[in-house]
Amino acid sequence: MSSMELELNNLRSEALKEISSINSLDNLREIEIKYLGRKGVLNQLLKELSTAPLEERPELGGIINQIKLEIIREIESKRTLLEEREKAKKLEEERIDVTLPGMNISPGRLHPLTLIIERVEEIFRGLGFTVVEGFEMETDYYNFEALNIPWYHPARDTQDSFYITDKFLLRTQTSPVQIRVMEKTKPPFKIIAPGRVYRRDQPTARHSPVFHQIEGMAVDKDITFAHLKGTLDAFAHALFGSDVSTRFRADYFPFTEPSGEFAISCIFCKGKGCRVCSYSGWIEILGCGMVHPKVLEVGGIDPEEYSGFAFGMGWDRLAMLTYNINDIRFFLENHPEFLVQF
Repeated sequence: MSSMELELNNLRSEALKEISSINSLDNLREIEIKYLGRKGVLNQLLKELSTAPLEERPELGGIINQIKLEIIREIESKRTLLEEREKAKKLEEERIDVTLPGMNISPGRLHPLTLIIERVEEIFRGLGFTVVEGFEMETDYYNFEALNIPWYHPARDTQDSFYITDKFLLRTQTSPVQIRVMEKTKPPFKIIAPGRVYRRDQPTARHSPVFHQIEGMAVDKDITFAHLKGTLDAFAHALFGSDVSTRFRADYFPFTEPSGEFAISCIFCKGKGCRVCSYSGWIEILGCGMVHPKVLEVGGIDPEEYSGFAFGMGWDRLAMLTYNINDIRFFLENHPEFLVQF
């Protein structure tokens, strides 16, 4: 046996011993590169055959290829073993203990504002009203002028607005829906229009730059203030209970004439006086009145033939009263510990 054959046999033994001692796929990859890589030991030996005697080259080349095949078989066998071992280890680590108690998954809940508007819509549908929607971005015309609020009117000072352009703004009230409905709908009709509105208010416990209103309107022949009073009385008793008292007081709004405020007896102190009602025994919940003749004319309705009433309320305030919430900011901050109560 030549010295090179002896060297090759020793190489085989050393390689197979190294492979058998490997315990990880990363180390196995290193061994594979060491012996079978492009610059590995066996490829280098094949290049060195040119220095061997001519007559020994075929035999030595055969031995090198045989060693290469043995190393490949051993590496593949070892890889299969290690992969199976790692798979078994992973399955064991990820095994689910079915004897452990199950996870408590809390069900989803409706937001309190969603709950209150669903209840309000249900009440007014029962009174024959239809629910309609409007645009959150409105024109200056529909948001103000068509509602008898020209550019010089002092009412605009109380509704500091988010203007997008000179003519477009984020609506400050849901009242523009009235005009759009009148333009497209022939009386008689009764509608409510819930939606989000925007004003430049500093966030406090009672005010928010983003809040919600519900606009209501009914137009028909011979509608009087008595129809408005009966509608709002029925609504208040359905939402707050039959034991609440109601009260109307004169007020002013540019788009109604006459105008009034509608209040209920305090649901917390039963009219005796407390901090919530400022010790008056009453809580104002909305503004209302008979639709101004100019507003009817702008909507394409003859005020000599038809009349109507309108009202508007903040449904955030209704939710605060219904669920005894003292800070309007809770509705927008989405604290789980707050929402889980509903």
